[in-house]
Order: sequence, then C-alpha cells, then structure tokens
Amino acid sequence: MTLTLLIRPRTLPFILCLATGCLAAAQQPDAPAPAPAEAPVEAQTPLTLFPHPDAQRWLIAGQANIIFQAHPGFHSPYSDTNSLLARGEYKTSLVGTLFLGYQVIANPRYELDAIYDEESAGGRGISEALGLAGFTNLDVVRNPNLGPVPYLARVELHQTIGFTDKLVDQERTQFSLATKVPERRLDLRFGKMGLPDFLDINNPGSDSHLQFMNWTVDNNGAWDYAADTRGYTYAGIVEYDDKDWTARYAVALMPTIANGIDLQWNLRRASAQNVELEYRRTPFAWLPTRIISPKRQGTVRLLGYVNHANMGDYRVQNALALFARTHGSPTATPDITAHALQTTVKYGVGLNFEQELTDDVRVFGRFGWNEGQHESYAYTEVDQTFELGGDLKGTRWSRANDKLGLVGVSNAIKRDHQEYLKLGGKGFLLGDGKLNYAREDILEAYYNAHNWRGLFTTFDLQAIAHPGYNQDRGPVVVFSVRTHVDF
Repeated sequence: MTLTLLIRPRTLPFILCLATGCLAAAQQPDAPAPAPAEAPVEAQTPLTLFPHPDAQRWLIAGQANIIFQAHPGFHSPYSDTNSLLARGEYKTSLVGTLFLGYQVIANPRYELDAIYDEESAGGRGISEALGLAGFTNLDVVRNPNLGPVPYLARVELHQTIGFTDKLVDQERTQFSLATKVPERRLDLRFGKMGLPDFLDINNPGSDSHLQFMNWTVDNNGAWDYAADTRGYTYAGIVEYDDKDWTARYAVALMPTIANGIDLQWNLRRASAQNVELEYRRTPFAWLPTRIISPKRQGTVRLLGYVNHANMGDYRVQNALALFARTHGSPTATPDITAHALQTTVKYGVGLNFEQELTDDVRVFGRFGWNEGQHESYAYTEVDQTFELGGDLKGTRWSRANDKLGLVGVSNAIKRDHQEYLKLGGKGFLLGDGKLNYAREDILEAYYNAHNWRGLFTTFDLQAIAHPGYNQDRGPVVVFSVRTHVDF
C-alpha cells in the first residue's frame, strides 16, 4: 500500500498552529509588576507538525488520513453484487492532500487567493463502498479501479470585493488565506473544487478526518451535489457576506453518467444550481434563557438545489420491467441507465443547524429531502434524511483538544426508488436482488484523541439497522480506528 497526502472536499478543515505572545504592560513607578497571565493549555499546544505563520502570503500544508474499518458477520438470507458483504471483513483506506496557496493581492478590501491542491486516494472501503446509503467512510473513492495515483483535486481563484473599511477577524484556512476581511463583502470563486467545501458546512458535523466518518453525517445525504467519482467538479460560486447572514449561489458541472469520473461541459445538457442562505444567530432564541443563552453561538442554513443531467426515471424503468415480465420475460429487472440520452430534472432542499450549549458542548442537525423519482446520480442513494447529534470537548478531563461525538441518522428512499430495488434493480451503490423495505438507521459515536502536535487517533463505532434499506439483512456494527496527521 502507498501512503499519500489527501483529504476529502469539504471536510478538510486546515488546522493552524496557535501562537501566543506577551505584551509588557505599562507600569507606574514603584507599582509592583503584575504576574504575567498564563495562556490556556489549549492555546499553548501546537496542532500541526510544522508552524504556519499567518503573516506569510503563501501557504504550504498537508494532511494524511488512515482509516481501518471492520465488521463481524451479520444476518443475511440473500445478497447480490451491490450488497454489503455478510461475512466478516476488514479494509484500510489511505488518503492525503497537499495544500498550496498564495495571496496574489494581499489588500483585505480586494484580496485575491490562488489555490492548488494535489491529492491521492488509496486502499479500499468495506465491500468496495457498496451496500449502504450511509456508507461508513467518507474517504473512500467509489470507483476503486481509479487507484492511488496522485491527481489534481482543486485549482481555483478566490476574489474578495469589500464594501466597507470595517474589518473582522477570520480564521485562515486552505481555502481563504486572509485573517482580516471586510464585514460586508462579495466573495467570488472559480475553478475546480468540492461543493461541500463551501455549502452545507456544519462545524460539529462536517470534518471526516477529526469528527464523524459516515457519508450521511458529514454531508446532507439527500443533497445529490454535483461531483465526479472523487467528489470534485468545476464550479463558480458567488457569496455575499454581511454581519449576521450570508447568501451563496453556485453553478457546477454534472458527471456524464451516474458516479462517473468525466464531467459534462455542455451546460445546456447538464448543470447543477445551488442556493444557500445562512443566518448566524441562535435558531433557539424563542427558548427561555435558562435553557439557551442568546449569547451562545448558533447558525441555521437553508439549502436548495436543482440538477439537470442524463438521469433515469425509476417509475418509467419499473413500468418497463413489469411489462416485460407479463410478456415473456418473467425474470426481467429494471435498469435505471437503460434509456436514451436525455436531460431530466432533480431537485431538493436541506436544513442545517448548529448550536453551542456551553463552552464545551454543541448540538447539530440536518434535514434533507429530494423528489426521489429520478436517479441518484452523484452523491448517494438517499431521498430523505434526518440527523441529530452533538459533541463534547475534553476540557472536563484535562484533555482540551480531545473530542467525543454522538449522532443518529435515519435515511429513506421514495416509493418509486423502493420498487426499483424490490424488482431487482441496481443503483451505483445499492441492490440486494430484492427488498423488504425499512429506513436505514445509523448510530455513530467517536472519541478523537490528540496525541502530539498534529497527530490524532480516533476510535469510532457505527451501528446500522437495515443496511441498504433492507430489513431482511443486518443489523451490522462497524468498528474503526483512524490516524490523522496535520503537517
């Protein structure tokens, strides 16, 4: 196996070293000098292997992620080529990214960043990432035949246009190098990127390398976001930021086939339109202050999307298979890809919130829905999802950089999609040959331990009822150990 540096699209938040310093306070003559304030332990601990000064116009950083996953055997009276393997198995994935960035223009009012990321994905997921709508490892590439050869992950320009001289602090990341930005501004991004780098972000539930690992935890499972097999697309994003709210619009290229590596460049044939509104105030202001203080940070985001692509229609393919069964082909099964070249429409919405309860406790959740009649095309086979969870910092046991997380997710598909799988149809992830439908319910818990500087180890458990929406199979428990390094 070859270890290279990679990280999944939206989920690779860049972690910077925290620097501390001392300012000499002015002293009155004969007045005793006060004892210097001691920085919090958390602020004294570097969180990367190498320092990354904020004052530099350039950025060179990287991450590496290794995930070992295994599950024991589970109940399964039948299976097919797209099923989660019922016998016990284990697999290891290896991913990494090299992040490069440069501030072409450093003036905060008109800052221009150039971003370039090189990436590689190796190893495998359990059952080759088949058999689960909420798959257990976001790092896994859904086409293992692509191999671990390094590839261009992101190349983009990020332009800021400020509308005020008032500057506010911003954390430096691999996607935005400025540490001071205008309070009211327009951000423009063009190039190759992952849409979850900028849309549907949720601070407790978006980072698959330091938090949860499941596909439908870190992203809204019902958001069939535009991406190739590796999770990237070419897109343009326009974002307006104000003091308490943000509005985003993104247009992106869709793949030529479901879960394909090639993108359709003809926007008349295929495209993805995405709109998101973000409000940075507690969504629970109506609750009594003794429950949640209005001073506690909270955010709510509303997402809508419309995809145009060469997508099949479950209802049409089901009807064709049933017709064939009554006219001489009793074993005919529907095939969602067996249709003439066409452009169809799929749309959906998502709601995303996060809320700080105390200095150490946060809760978060998502709801997602799409129309479900047209083919699951780019992300995963989910038409509806509910998610609720939270995390806890380790301050109470003197481990300020450790974190404990717990989340529950319930995924569903619409009736036409259910009938398609029941008749023996296969998607790009699911297909047990037949289906006794039930919601796919997932409970995930993790403990992320900070070992030293940029080195972290995570122990994770995922319990899954009705894998692939099939109550004839499972339940199954997946155990994971993750090693993560921020360079």
